[in-house]
Amino acid sequence: MRSSLLPVLLLCTALTGVIGGAVYFIQRDRQALVDQFARERQAQLQEAARGVSEALEDVGEDLRFTGELLSQPGTAEEHRRELRALLEAVGQYKAIVVFGPDGKERLRLLDKRTGASLAKQYPAEELARTARSVLEGASGHIASSPPLSGDSTGWLRAFATSLPEDAPGGGGAVVVLVDAEPLFAPLKLLTAESDTHLLLLGAHGAPTALSAPTLAARYQGLATDVRGTPGLAALSRRMLAGEAGSLVIERTEAVGLGLGDAEVVASFVPVRIKNGALWPLATLSSTRGLRSHERSLVLRLSFAAFLFSSFLIAFGVYVVLARSRAVALQESLRHASRLAHLHDKTQKILDHIPTGVLALSTTGRITSANRALSTKMPPDVVGSTLAAAFPQAHAPVIQRLEELVNAAGGDNRVRSLHGEPLRLFAEEGQYNVHAVPLEPHQPDVRTLLVLEDLSNLRALEGQLLRAEKLATVGVLAAGIAHEIGTPLGVIRGRAEYVQDKLGPEHPQSAGLGTIVEQIDRVSRTIRQLLDFSRLQPAESRAVTLPSVVKSVQELLRVETERRRVVLSMDVSQPLPALAADSDQLQQVLVNLLLNACDACEPGGRVRLTATPGEADASGAWGRVRITVEDDGCGIAARHLHQVFDPFFTTKKRGLGTGLGLTMVAHIVRNHGGRIELDSAPGQGTRVMLQWPAAAPAREEQHVG
Repeated sequence: MRSSLLPVLLLCTALTGVIGGAVYFIQRDRQALVDQFARERQAQLQEAARGVSEALEDVGEDLRFTGELLSQPGTAEEHRRELRALLEAVGQYKAIVVFGPDGKERLRLLDKRTGASLAKQYPAEELARTARSVLEGASGHIASSPPLSGDSTGWLRAFATSLPEDAPGGGGAVVVLVDAEPLFAPLKLLTAESDTHLLLLGAHGAPTALSAPTLAARYQGLATDVRGTPGLAALSRRMLAGEAGSLVIERTEAVGLGLGDAEVVASFVPVRIKNGALWPLATLSSTRGLRSHERSLVLRLSFAAFLFSSFLIAFGVYVVLARSRAVALQESLRHASRLAHLHDKTQKILDHIPTGVLALSTTGRITSANRALSTKMPPDVVGSTLAAAFPQAHAPVIQRLEELVNAAGGDNRVRSLHGEPLRLFAEEGQYNVHAVPLEPHQPDVRTLLVLEDLSNLRALEGQLLRAEKLATVGVLAAGIAHEIGTPLGVIRGRAEYVQDKLGPEHPQSAGLGTIVEQIDRVSRTIRQLLDFSRLQPAESRAVTLPSVVKSVQELLRVETERRRVVLSMDVSQPLPALAADSDQLQQVLVNLLLNACDACEPGGRVRLTATPGEADASGAWGRVRITVEDDGCGIAARHLHQVFDPFFTTKKRGLGTGLGLTMVAHIVRNHGGRIELDSAPGQGTRVMLQWPAAAPAREEQHVG
């Protein structure tokens, strides 16, 4: 008995020594814990400062962009529109003011949302002072103002930069009035813990509204008295010098500063803006929680040592009484725990991975399938082979999957196929296939076969490519139209002048007329290019469809008679008003009806109808379905997905630019509508628009 208890007693003694040693080392390495705590706080502060610096840099970039914009040739009204667009696009910008080289204000734009209140307390002198500071400083410097007087929030700042001297008007300065609070929003996360306090100094060294009130007050008191706060004084000197680092404020000073009864770790970094002043930033974090955690850890270790020692003693007695039975029981429990762990892990993986997952045994049989695949495969797939699980796949595909699984199990490494076109189900798709080997000692779940369907990803890539192509087309269209339009106008004028001089009887007069005619044709194409590249967001108003249809019918009356096409329009039933730009809606209908007429032979029929669509859940809003159909030649199936692409046309060479339907689609989507097209060769074409209805006018109810 004594020989059996001796190892247990020795183990308890050793355990007690280990725990005592752990407590000793924790107490001895207290400074190391503080250093680690400081490094963590410094890393958090640098990450937050990086976000603020990027936000401030965005303001600087906007200022530089505004300076470049004002340096370009153009009228004052054009510059005003472009600055207004920038002001409305960035929510925290409250005003943009341009000053001349003499420091006098030339242009003022106020934010529409807060302009009325701002105009009452407009800080003209402070904005002018900020503008003069950049006019007197180095070129390209970005200056910022102190908090503006009259601003209750304390966050309004003026940022300014100078304009180039070769800009129109001889240079000057541009000033942007910014609500700086959103720029420093990432810093609020640093104060989520109650033991962390923030000190943020503006570019002029004054505490901002984000600083802890007590710290801000004590910092401002440093100018007259630094006694009792040497740590805070050292921190302020290093912050104002633009340094980054950490320092420790002693417990007695921390108590006086109201930061708690423990040492305080002060981490500080400068928030930088390119070519601008620094915004010093610091967090002061109490180590009170660290000390409490340390004491709690020691107590928990001691208590755990006591419990564990008691358990070891009891277990030692049990070992003495039933050693052989306990060994067998421990082995059984170990295997059961291992199997339960593996089963639970495999089941969770299979049930929660969004992509398709198959679990395969060492023999290649399926032991489990997750929901993403079980709905696509035959029932009772468990226990079958890959060939039975994918009956629609060809033999080479199954063979390739089996080789991938065998290779992964052979060298115990993940094997993958990326972007492979495979026919696993009814339709061929592209997949990423991964064979993931698991523990080799568990034959039931030896390998996971992961199937990632890339169909949605490829569709998104196609949409992105289409969007990039449209953007490129718009830029090219504007450039081509600008470069070609002016020379064509000169050529046309000279041709008309020569034609008038020669007279209609001259042999060359007909050739000059052809030149004028072809130049007019190119000019029409240029106008379409400009319309396409300058399509602006729609300003929707309530528009009655019958009035627009009547105007369109009058516009096309001569054209349909010339082409001998019968045009009918049926909008007789009551319809809600449409939310639309009247001119753009008319442009859509004219384009669709002209395309329909072009597709018809003489004697063909084109019909426009409009019916009310389904209202939403409240019944207050709805859509109107507008249909344009013809009995013309139709469109081949291979071209249906291209009809809305720029410059694609099925008309004969020289009869169309391929921009009409592209502009129609842009306008419809700009209004929040949908456009669909149904066509077949020889059976005509039908274009369906789902156009949003306008909000109903509120009716006043009078009680009699």
